[in-house]
Amino acid sequence: MTDVREAIFIGHTTDGRTVRRPMSPHLQIYKPQITSALSIFHRITGCALSAGTLLLVWWLVAAATSDGAFATVSAVVHTWLGHLVLFGWTAALWYHFCAGIRHLAWDSGYGFELSEVHATGKLVLIATGVLTVLTWLIGFVVV
Repeated sequence: MTDVREAIFIGHTTDGRTVRRPMSPHLQIYKPQITSALSIFHRITGCALSAGTLLLVWWLVAAATSDGAFATVSAVVHTWLGHLVLFGWTAALWYHFCAGIRHLAWDSGYGFELSEVHATGKLVLIATGVLTVLTWLIGFVVV
């Protein structure tokens, strides 16, 4: 039996010759670029924020429930792994925020020149790093 998916690979040239189309040209010739990498990372951080928000909800519910429940959450959060997760969540939050502002500028029709796209992409990465570290420094000073 012939695989029906094979039919999508059959094409015709302008002179009528039958040719086999490549499975996915981007897989053979694609080179990662800052624009595609940042776009994919924007989606990933959105998912990470959703998962990290569950930790925030756990903390809020524990705080509203009892001292024992809050102590349990606090013990988990104050481990090195807890700090690493919170640091990653903070970085994802700032990245998603900065990249979202960049996308809003694009939605307004600004920043489509290749030099602007690269500059704003680098700015998003720098701002993410600075804002994440600044958030944690302020957090350690205040607490």
